[in-house]
Amino acid sequence: MTTLHLRVGFMPLVDCALVVFARDEGFAEEQGLQLELVREVSWSNLRDKLNVRLFDAAHMLGPAAIAATLGIGGVKAPMAVPMGLNRDGAAITVSLRRFEELSRHAQGDLADPAVSARALAGIVEARRRSHLPPLTFAAVFGFSMHTYLLCEWLAKGGLTLGEDVRFEVVPPPQTVEALASGRVDGFCAGAPWNAAAVAAGVGAMLHPSVDLRSDCHDKVLAWRADDAVNRPTAVSKLTAAILAASDWACQPQNIPRMAQHLAAHDRLGLPAALLERILSGELIQGGGRAPRQIDRFLKLDRAALRTHPADADWVLAGMSLAGQLRQSESARGEARSVFLPASF
Repeated sequence: MTTLHLRVGFMPLVDCALVVFARDEGFAEEQGLQLELVREVSWSNLRDKLNVRLFDAAHMLGPAAIAATLGIGGVKAPMAVPMGLNRDGAAITVSLRRFEELSRHAQGDLADPAVSARALAGIVEARRRSHLPPLTFAAVFGFSMHTYLLCEWLAKGGLTLGEDVRFEVVPPPQTVEALASGRVDGFCAGAPWNAAAVAAGVGAMLHPSVDLRSDCHDKVLAWRADDAVNRPTAVSKLTAAILAASDWACQPQNIPRMAQHLAAHDRLGLPAALLERILSGELIQGGGRAPRQIDRFLKLDRAALRTHPADADWVLAGMSLAGQLRQSESARGEARSVFLPASF
């Protein structure tokens, strides 16, 4: 069997897991693939390198694939998504100082996103009256479920991201340092960076993404749209390898080995023990609270990998809420076309 070499870009997040396991556990090799995995530093780098074919495929934010296809955000790069790579697994984390403030202002259980958002609104108004600078929240990319989850959360308190609260883009590996330095007051990002902020003693995990939206579309396997048509063998082989990795990852006895793979310096470069807790659904929250257990906090099963047109509809709704796009039927049709019909 002829070996096919594929260069796949990824960001250091737990949800790159299935691409890593496909390579490291030999599932890609079984399909006649030689996978070269390349760690990137930002989502824009990943998108642009896929567009100019420095990558064959990429671990990608679903909304970023849609934005590139629609040509918003300065880049027109039609993409195709034959499968997702996960659902859920993100969280909103705030600095310890802001968590203490929220706790003082909260009228009710702070675990309720509506309560925390109203408490934040009180802080925002108090700062405005005192002529203090606005708070700053970050997401890992403008076109991301993290941005849209932030918008949905803030809206529960009558706040608008980018108006009542400043917005910054901070790549995932830089979120902990941005929080520690005071550059941002909070961020929304995928695992493990929320837990890493808690472990570093600089943050408190406020809301796992499932508190705001369960079964939320997140990362996908993206190809250039023309490559998805012209290279069906490559697409089908990589899809098969990732599906095999998914079946393997859904066996609880493999969690310690999964954590070891992801902990490698050229993957996430974080302690395996921290990653194992995340993969087991045990979330360290900080702020003097006990760990929280969420079964299937990060969904990696086959059902989670199937793409649905409704996912594109939610992305467009998020873009509209964030002021990135005015919805139209043409945009809706083009966004839905990014997600190829699942063949598994």
